[in-house]
Amino acid sequence: MDLENIILEKENRIGKITLNRPDVLNALDKKTYSEIGTVIEDVREDKDIRVVIITGAGKAFCSGLDLTYAATIVGMSPLEFRSTIRRLQEIFRLERLEKPVIAAVNGYAMGNGCDLALACDFRIASENARFEMTYVKLGLIPDIGGTYRLARLVGLGKAKELILTGDRIDTKEAERIGLVNRVVPANELESATMKFAEKLAKGAPVAIGLSKMAINSAIDTNLRAALENEVYGQSLCLQTEDVKEGTMARLQRREPKFTGN
Repeated sequence: MDLENIILEKENRIGKITLNRPDVLNALDKKTYSEIGTVIEDVREDKDIRVVIITGAGKAFCSGLDLTYAATIVGMSPLEFRSTIRRLQEIFRLERLEKPVIAAVNGYAMGNGCDLALACDFRIASENARFEMTYVKLGLIPDIGGTYRLARLVGLGKAKELILTGDRIDTKEAERIGLVNRVVPANELESATMKFAEKLAKGAPVAIGLSKMAINSAIDTNLRAALENEVYGQSLCLQTEDVKEGTMARLQRREPKFTGN
């Protein structure tokens, strides 16, 4: 398997996926998305892998969508955008992977990066991790399932607060509201995550996989509708001047001036 932006390691029935673009805080570009999809399919088909860990190299888990890639998406027609975003949504449908997936959040988890953590079954965070649903600061809405997953993890009120403000929260708050399963010292993140993964890997894989599917299906009846709502809403956002302003402000490291146009 020829991978440039992802590292896939397999040992003791555990597959570890590392986002490996530390120079850009593991931002997601087209190639990285594609490679994530490739390795997810690989571990899905590998009968020796019972548990999957996703983490980031360096000081970030994932800072979100690569701004260069974002610029190409902004220029798409609504029809082209909807086709593209649906492909990205499918990559993040980790609920359909019949194996437990653990996010080892080692630093910033922002925008699509936060969505990736939310798509995992468990989130173990180092004490210096930070979570942020960045979208509204760019004049956008979550588009990879964040509205659905965050609301089900922390409740409607808190999800609205985090999405509508775009506020960044630390691990103390993330643990308090149920966004993460546990917080550990930074130097213990790898060992704590591996210990939990090994515990899961020791279980009956069919029972664990089917239990995961059963739990998800109990609350999953409206996921498709939620994803379609995000696609539609995002395609409208991309026609506004505010999305251009939000993107330029981020690139120029200044506060955006949104007009509602």
